[in-house]
Amino acid sequence: MPKTATPLNDKRIKALKPKDKRYLVADGGGLALEVMTSGTKIWRYRYSLHGKQQPMVTIGEYPAVTLQDARGRADRYRETVAAGVSPVADAKKDRGAAQALDTVRAFADHWYQSEIAPKSKSYSTVTRRALDKDIYPAIGNKPLVDVNAGDVLAICDKVKGRGASQSALFTRNVLKRMYEYAIARQLAAVNPAQQLVARYIATPQSRTRVLAPDEIGRLMRAVYASNMSRAYKLALHLLVITMVRKSELIEAEWSEFDLDEGIWRIPAARMKKDNEHWVYLSAQAVEMIRELRTLSHSQRFVFPMRRGYEDRPIAKSTLNQAVRAMKADVQHFVIHDFRRTASTHLHEMGLSSDAIEKALAHSIKGIKGVYNRAQYADERRKILQLWATFVDAQINEGNKVVVGRFGVAA
Repeated sequence: MPKTATPLNDKRIKALKPKDKRYLVADGGGLALEVMTSGTKIWRYRYSLHGKQQPMVTIGEYPAVTLQDARGRADRYRETVAAGVSPVADAKKDRGAAQALDTVRAFADHWYQSEIAPKSKSYSTVTRRALDKDIYPAIGNKPLVDVNAGDVLAICDKVKGRGASQSALFTRNVLKRMYEYAIARQLAAVNPAQQLVARYIATPQSRTRVLAPDEIGRLMRAVYASNMSRAYKLALHLLVITMVRKSELIEAEWSEFDLDEGIWRIPAARMKKDNEHWVYLSAQAVEMIRELRTLSHSQRFVFPMRRGYEDRPIAKSTLNQAVRAMKADVQHFVIHDFRRTASTHLHEMGLSSDAIEKALAHSIKGIKGVYNRAQYADERRKILQLWATFVDAQINEGNKVVVGRFGVAA
């Protein structure tokens, strides 16, 4: 009995990585996705005619041809084959009718779906807004290769005229990244946004916020005194003491943890640099995760959605909203400041810079960066334990709320 293919979905498609040789992943009904060694993904249709296997028909490149569109074409080709006719002519006609990526709008839509849509919701949303609100009305119908620096400057000046200089700079950067993508695919030769110096549009705002020790204590006491759920309180505490990114924590799965060994293995697919990362858990972190196990209704996710029937993690904005809703006497703070805060204080304590960078999952340049994930393991375990204990001390200073028994001996 032939093996039934598991239908594809966009998440699974985006997770497919190139290999030394190109390979096919079946969707079913003759439709398959071929992953090239370059990383390009091409839809193919496999069929037999008059009892003989025929060469595959090319449908188009993903994501320019979406999963839904590819299935629709495969259904039509299947009907053609059932009538005893080859679908090759239809496939050529379909590809010829596909919109050419020669205008700004056409190419930008392709770039957005391929490169931006898979990123965070907040980033993809503001990028989409820049395209729809400012870029398309000005140059959307203009040939991609005809856009010049003057066009980009006019767009930025219009945005600045609304009193939004930082948005003007962001819009320039959207065009710059889009044209870098076009040049890499030989669809453009010049990057018109690159010719505009960023500082003449607006001064980039750098994030340099570092929480002082007393601010760490005040913030975390406010967290535990708030009305947010216990799981969210523990999530924020874990973000402070594990030094991981928010997305790495909220998408965590139980299978990634070895609590007896005190190791959290985050797979490469969920890491910013596409490399597996090991977090050496402090005693406090282990106890928090054990408590979370008793709170979670999901067999898969540590922080599952609280409503609905789908087994998926909480939204990326959930913890941000929880922080905004509580009353904390800490000004101009965002969750990502936790990582910078930890790095700054640990460096000031005179600890190994390389070990700190490894704990943050940062790349280390040069020969020292070519080690495996266990490099500096003992130092990283020591650092994370020291940091968790330091954070405890700040919370316990004047503590009047119930936090939990997360001490080293807990």
